[in-house]
Amino acid sequence: VQLQASGGGSVQAGGSLRLSCVASGPPSRDYVLGWFRQAPGKEREFAAALRWNNGGTFYADSVKGRFSLSRENAKNTVHLQMNNLRPDDTAVYYCAYGRGLIASTIRSPDRYLYWGQGTQVTVSS
Repeated sequence: VQLQASGGGSVQAGGSLRLSCVASGPPSRDYVLGWFRQAPGKEREFAAALRWNNGGTFYADSVKGRFSLSRENAKNTVHLQMNNLRPDDTAVYYCAYGRGLIASTIRSPDRYLYWGQGTQVTVSS
């Protein structure tokens, strides 16, 4: 499985960005595409995830109401729409592929099998 993330950039606080993640070669429909982020000097943290077989979504409390996930089935692509961005959203954002994840594990980066390259999001005040 290969993941290609895109869409990062620099915006001012209150602005919006849309990240995309294309998954190539997923062996089944029972998988999860997650978004994690890592700010300088901090650990990688969960932002959002989408369960492919039923479209179920999960969000970190810090992004709930501001970020939303959507998908393009035919292209194995997940989009992360980020609105009302804040300076503390500044980080490198990674998409990741996982299987067999349940609600209690979907937020754990250690449970994901494949990772895309990061894309930088910078929000200035």
